[in-house]
Amino acid sequence: MGGAVDDGGGGELDVFDAGRCGGGGYELGVAVGRRFGEAIRSRMSGDAVLRRRLLPFASTAPGRALVDALRDANRARYPRYWDEMVGTADGSGVPLLHELLPFITEEEDQHHHREDEAAAVAADADDDCSDVLIVGESAAIAAHNEDANVALLGHTYVVKATSPDGSSSFTAYTYAGELPTCAFGFNSNGVAFTLDSVPPASGEVVAGAIARNFVSRDLLEATSLEDAMNRVSSPAMSVGHSYNLMDVRRRRIVNVETASGNRFSVREAAAAPFFHANMYRHLQVNQEKALSLLGDTADDKYPIYMTGPTLYTLCTVLVDLDEATMTIYKGNPKNRDAVRDSRKAHDWGNNGSSSKKVINWEICATKTAYAKSKTM
Repeated sequence: MGGAVDDGGGGELDVFDAGRCGGGGYELGVAVGRRFGEAIRSRMSGDAVLRRRLLPFASTAPGRALVDALRDANRARYPRYWDEMVGTADGSGVPLLHELLPFITEEEDQHHHREDEAAAVAADADDDCSDVLIVGESAAIAAHNEDANVALLGHTYVVKATSPDGSSSFTAYTYAGELPTCAFGFNSNGVAFTLDSVPPASGEVVAGAIARNFVSRDLLEATSLEDAMNRVSSPAMSVGHSYNLMDVRRRRIVNVETASGNRFSVREAAAAPFFHANMYRHLQVNQEKALSLLGDTADDKYPIYMTGPTLYTLCTVLVDLDEATMTIYKGNPKNRDAVRDSRKAHDWGNNGSSSKKVINWEICATKTAYAKSKTM
């Protein structure tokens, strides 16, 4: 079963429940690749950064060496997720190299001179996500804008899957052709997260080390907040990343910023909310104001809610820890006339106990992109 809503980009946000897939990850990858093969092929063929920079670089001697090192390091540390990526490539008919190369954009940057500002903006499209984190007496929420390059507009979907042993499950907003997820997701253990890129300083990148997307895929398996923190802070990361980790059952939100060289810092959200857009600023906001902030377009040059021509806000996600909901907003979230396509569409992970607090999820579309439902 699945559903879809208009994603505001001329396509639909499809939801695919892969169920319980056996094997070492390959079966799940094949299922996702087959289900979203058209979207994956379309994304890869229209991705200017992949076509103009990454593929040409991969054909050079330094590029081949970097790709080989990246492959060996990540396959050794995360063999199941590597098999999952191979399965996605096989299922979609896309070359494995095309799926792997988006993982090394930051590493490649150390080897390749950018020819113009537009190329730099396109390459760093995933650096522009914004977050508002609040944990107080009246609210415990995380609101997040998922910003990306134009190539991803209409090329995202939601993957739901259950572990081979049936003990846990996850829901993840996923970029076409990539592992779940470099964006946001949650699992049946009450762990949820959103992600933000942290651009590395010169000399900070460790070539051929652990790629961010493998670490965030591993987050979907976290059994607790502490386990999630350990998963993001222990690997020998190639580049840094910012993780907003949530414990729905214990009403906690923790931001963990990592860097290469096994460095990390931790900050727990409290009654004084903070805003993340590659920096932190204290704010006094509630849920309504958080969505309004993430929908702001007042600054023509640097809007928080982006509508092109190069960078787009693909969606806004709101995680409400008290209500145990994750809501995806398609269209500007500050509009008060949001139309809900799915109300608490699925409970993840009672695991036989009604006392456990589980996360529900919703998809909303504003009047600028009315939702249309269908059954698959």
